[in-house]
Amino acid sequence: MRTSLLVKVPRARRLLRRREAWTTAQLAAHQARSLAALREHARTTSPFYQRFHKGLDDAPLSELPVLTKTMLMEHFDDIVTSRDLHLPEVQAFLTGMRPGELYRDRYYVAATGGTTGRPGVFAWRPDEWAGVLASYSRPYAWGRAPLSLTRRARMAVVSSTTPWHQSALVASTVDSPFVPTLRLDAGTPLEELTARLDAFQPQMLVGYASILRLLADAQAEDQLHIAPTATFSASEVLTEATRRSIDHAWGHQPFNVYAATETAGIAAECEHHTGLHLFEDLVVTEIVDENHHPVSAGEFGAKVLVTVLGSRTIPLIRYEMSDSVRLSTAGPCPCGMPFLRLDTIQGREQEALRLTGTSGTDIVVQPIVFHRVMDTVPLSAWQITQNTDGLTVLVVGLADVVAPEDVEAGLRRELDRLRVSHLAITVRQAERIPRTAIGKAPLIRALHAPPP
Repeated sequence: MRTSLLVKVPRARRLLRRREAWTTAQLAAHQARSLAALREHARTTSPFYQRFHKGLDDAPLSELPVLTKTMLMEHFDDIVTSRDLHLPEVQAFLTGMRPGELYRDRYYVAATGGTTGRPGVFAWRPDEWAGVLASYSRPYAWGRAPLSLTRRARMAVVSSTTPWHQSALVASTVDSPFVPTLRLDAGTPLEELTARLDAFQPQMLVGYASILRLLADAQAEDQLHIAPTATFSASEVLTEATRRSIDHAWGHQPFNVYAATETAGIAAECEHHTGLHLFEDLVVTEIVDENHHPVSAGEFGAKVLVTVLGSRTIPLIRYEMSDSVRLSTAGPCPCGMPFLRLDTIQGREQEALRLTGTSGTDIVVQPIVFHRVMDTVPLSAWQITQNTDGLTVLVVGLADVVAPEDVEAGLRRELDRLRVSHLAITVRQAERIPRTAIGKAPLIRALHAPPP
């Protein structure tokens, strides 16, 4: 089945490439057709959507109710359009899943890491999975590192090797003589990572932003000796400091990729690095405030609502994700693609800290406030965790010319500027940043975020 799938992916990718030359009118017409087909499919095959969208057949997308992950998991068996998918059985399969294994030999299944609460479970038929792979291959083509059946390209993915994590499932699917793939866990000690990467010599390097920063610093310190022609960052906030480290180490700008288990690719940078082009032919992305009202371009939203146009096994229509992104107000990109662009991704909603202001009211402090300080500090990695009595700042590889007290003072100045009440800030030096069960190292952990 995998060989058949790898033949379908280039075909799907060629279709996506043709769409990249569309006009905005052609894109809008495609969205309308695809959305109508998705809604009809959900209405006729999903008992849940028959109730959820009852009486709304003619309503515009913006008037349909919002689907949360909690609702999805509570009504999983009624939402899915395949009657042989039952949540307890799928969850049991995920517990003992082997790398690349299919559920019932015909479903690709994955789960989210649960960093926003209850883990989500998702499933795709082979045709849908071919679309997922094509979606992920689009940034590689934009980064001039196309995957094909005629050109071998060694790819190293440093993220999660947990079989039920989507990045591991994608990597195990594409691993073939055409795309030899080295999968490494981001939680592996740095010395082992550098040794295995040196032996493999990847042409493409894909990973979480935090681990790419560590690898780039290792390259600069002569501890790593690879020469990737393209680097792709996903799943975590890609800071300017990390961009500079990668550029210094390998002589090219990394490509920022915005994706999720539920949607596959959502947006990515092209070679001009003018922002992340939304994959509007695949996903309708609504940027909204806390009350699900749309926000204007140039303003950060509190959440995004995604409608995955190709979702069929689990239709996702106005599915809520707690990502804070901002639509660009800049002019057209030189690439000429018709897609709107995001200029910034702030990360998950839980990375915004809710602190008490000097007036006694709550103040939401966005991640970019902390980046303004931490990105200027000479170090290898950092993480800020909110505690009941203040903030704990872990720093790795802090240069001797900077004292922990200097870092504390810089953060305190930023918080004072926002009129945040005085709170304890503890800066601690560490050997490594703790990671979640799937290998991520969140830059900022809010009080309600689960521990790693």
